[in-house]
Amino acid sequence: MIDPRRPEDDAPPPDLPYQLAWRSSEVRAGAHRGKREGAGGFFRDVAPLLRSPDPRRLDLRVSARDPFEGLHVRRFEQKATVTVYALVDVSASMGFRGASDKMRIAADLCAALASAVRRAGDAFGLIGCDAEVQKELTFLATRARGSEVEMLRRLRNFTPRGAGTGGMVDAAALVGGGRKVIFLISDFYMPRPEIEAIFGALARHDIIPIVLSDTAELERLPRWGLLSLTDLEVGRRRLVVMRPRLWEAWQRRSGRRRADLKSIAGRYGRTPFVVEDRIDWERLSGYLAGGVA
Repeated sequence: MIDPRRPEDDAPPPDLPYQLAWRSSEVRAGAHRGKREGAGGFFRDVAPLLRSPDPRRLDLRVSARDPFEGLHVRRFEQKATVTVYALVDVSASMGFRGASDKMRIAADLCAALASAVRRAGDAFGLIGCDAEVQKELTFLATRARGSEVEMLRRLRNFTPRGAGTGGMVDAAALVGGGRKVIFLISDFYMPRPEIEAIFGALARHDIIPIVLSDTAELERLPRWGLLSLTDLEVGRRRLVVMRPRLWEAWQRRSGRRRADLKSIAGRYGRTPFVVEDRIDWERLSGYLAGGVA
């Protein structure tokens, strides 16, 4: 159970700086490095005037050194926007409440992300999935101000009940073409083939896996005792006689599951960020800014 004496999570930082290791191809000017030439941003190179006909950016020094007396202009990289999606697992296992409330943490994460995305001028969308895409939690990306209010209200009020996460694969079609930033928020209690399928379906995008972990599910289990456990995915209860050998076997299985996720995610560019019981906003900011998890 959630400890009522435990302090609430720290308030999110003023901004979550999600930095990209790639260049956006979108036309709209924004806050990220882009592939297109424009008026501002980083200096790219110098090119002949005939190739880039903009005499306002004439580089006299380079032009004077040209033995063929050609004119050259400076070219700059246009900063661009990106589209950001929060793809949230809302299967039954996400309804577990022990040392924390996974769905509340997921909603807090999405609220902070939506705010950061708005400030950057990017588009934000949210899709909740279990075995299928949940229509009531499907909001395609938009830049409209205030649109995140309804997204977050529905996510906070949603009760996880479905089994499976196949809807995350289907959500890839809704996200669409063109590279986007995808925050994949889940406890990742799923078989390795399902994880492979989800990452494979989203392979063209920049996937940022956020793992929601509750220590009451495994780490805090006693080594000895009679436990009544519930499989939330199938709604089945059973009595388990816990003993050290079984406890250690479960810990090893959990370790293998996390290693599998780290291996799969690493192939797609980013190692997972683990939220254990509460959000460490400072550590998350460092991770999104290009640090390690």
